Amino acid sequence: MKRIAIGVLWAALAAGQVPRIGTIEFYGFRKVPEERARRVLNVNPGDPLPPSKGDLEDELETIPGIVQARVEAVCCEDGKAVLFVGVEERGGQHFAFRSEPAGDAALPQTIIDTYQKFMGAVDAAARRGSTAEDLTRGHSLMADPDAREIQERFTTIARDSLALLRNVLRNSPEPEQRAIATAIIGYAPDKQAVLDDLQYAMQDPEEAVRANAMRALTAIGVLAARQPALGIRIQPTWFVETLNSVSLSDRTKAATALVNLTDKDAAATLEQIRTRALDSVVEMARWKTLTYALPAFILAGRMAGLADPQIQEAWTGGRRDSVLEQLKAPKGRTKK
Repeated sequence: MKRIAIGVLWAALAAGQVPRIGTIEFYGFRKVPEERARRVLNVNPGDPLPPSKGDLEDELETIPGIVQARVEAVCCEDGKAVLFVGVEERGGQHFAFRSEPAGDAALPQTIIDTYQKFMGAVDAAARRGSTAEDLTRGHSLMADPDAREIQERFTTIARDSLALLRNVLRNSPEPEQRAIATAIIGYAPDKQAVLDDLQYAMQDPEEAVRANAMRALTAIGVLAARQPALGIRIQPTWFVETLNSVSLSDRTKAATALVNLTDKDAAATLEQIRTRALDSVVEMARWKTLTYALPAFILAGRMAGLADPQIQEAWTGGRRDSVLEQLKAPKGRTKK
């Protein structure tokens, strides 16, 4: 049972503030009608956010054919929450995670303290509206000076303690420590050397570990595109599989990474997406919440054989449906 409310909006609700729902987005519904989920949830745009995401998920999982449900509230569109409702259906695409590690590896307290100080700096920067970051070196360097100073320390930690970080990623029973290790591994000077570590982390049972791995690989992808002579090649397989996850974070981060990975020499990756995750991309591209829909729509447009200027024109011209209709053919053209 999922009784503990998590996330900023549910935390605000617990503190007595009651955000209202602006939009409800659905994903994962293939056989079970969305309308059935709407009736079970009994929430509508304009309603206050319900007090427990766990209760909503439990209710969805009583519907025959649904084996797992996730409900996430995201802030904000026009001052209201966006409610994402995702399910995994019986017999549907399944993104499998590895089992929890059973070892005893642990980070020293100094590394934990440094990472927690970084997260505090990131929160403070976000409150000031200072969220810009530079990924051109293959890892995030934020514009905020306090956060950036700590990130620069991560490069030293990753260089000097890579073996320890790898051990924690694979053998720590503590999800938070695996997440910290994954984030710092992405700062290793030799990006090629840590690709396997980050791909491994993408299959971790803890969502925060997977999120940090995808952030790190996305940054490395930016470096690889800018400096092809480095020969860095990121395999798309786990990103494609992650598009089918019941987790909103998994899906959106995978879609963003795949936009970068399909910018050039895209045919093989686009065909892999078409084969393994076409329905997931299409449903995400139809979301009304535009910032979440855009990466999937770009992937859809590329699978439909459109060049990026054509995709942008269709997006700004409100012709999403016409592009997505092109993907109904047995096999569309892909960009070479």
